[in-house]
Amino acid sequence: MSDPRNDSRERLPNRRASTTFDLELRGLRYTASFSCFADGRLAEVFLQNHKPGSQSDSNARDAAVAASLALQFGCPLHVLQRAALRDSKGYPSTPLGAALDVIAGEPPR
Repeated sequence: MSDPRNDSRERLPNRRASTTFDLELRGLRYTASFSCFADGRLAEVFLQNHKPGSQSDSNARDAAVAASLALQFGCPLHVLQRAALRDSKGYPSTPLGAALDVIAGEPPR
């Protein structure tokens, strides 16, 4: 097992450009935003539900924070996409999965 003190998190500048878009999944609306590192790799993603304070909002926000940390510790976008829960047809089952697909340039399903 690696020593966590030797792992490094790639940090973003305090001011950075971001892109925002809306998505809908199973009748719930979400707003997603993301920023990239200077080399173009995805660095962070944020999600919020149209019902602030709801369980779906809390779950989406927590998932996005966890994904952002994974990205900043070097996890590639395609790995997060494959790890996201999907239905039997391969469509995303979660707002994070749907957002990652949009960010990766895949058409919304």
